[in-house]
Amino acid sequence: MVILISAVGSTGKTLMAQNLLEKYKIPYLSIDHLKMGLYRGDKNCGFTPLDSTEVIGDKLWPIVKGIIMTNIENNQHIIMEGCYILPYYMRDFNSKYSKKIIPVFLGFSTNYIQENFTSKIVNYRNAIESRNWPEERTIAELIQEHEEFKSKCLEAGVTYFEIENDYDKDIVKVYNYIEAQKQKMDAI
Repeated sequence: MVILISAVGSTGKTLMAQNLLEKYKIPYLSIDHLKMGLYRGDKNCGFTPLDSTEVIGDKLWPIVKGIIMTNIENNQHIIMEGCYILPYYMRDFNSKYSKKIIPVFLGFSTNYIQENFTSKIVNYRNAIESRNWPEERTIAELIQEHEEFKSKCLEAGVTYFEIENDYDKDIVKVYNYIEAQKQKMDAI
């Protein structure tokens, strides 16, 4: 089983991965850590940390895809999270692999961002990882990022979950979905 979690930054991917690690006792890999490891190891790796999500994602995807396939081929489990797992990448897997992958794509509604930008989104962005820099995005920019991400998810036909009002209540639906998918896999 491979659980993939993708969303715009500061949406709770890393917190979800940590919670899933604790529940299922399987490791997780942060694609951000992979990105920074490659960049710090080789400044000529083909991207900089300031490049767009798409540029970095396209550079990292062959490696990430290889890790996913290797885990599945060896009947091993892993959780992978990061904004660089783009929705259309899910098309790269045939059924041999896709039936062992639980892809989760998350987003915030415009209403949620407007009502919770400072109190929940900005204040909780350090829940797991230490971010020692201030939030640079405006509410309007974050809304645009989430709308674009949702559009890409719908276009790619992936399962998309939107946090609309209450994060804690809405995120339970995602955990329930993951558990239901896991049980289906276990039954096969």
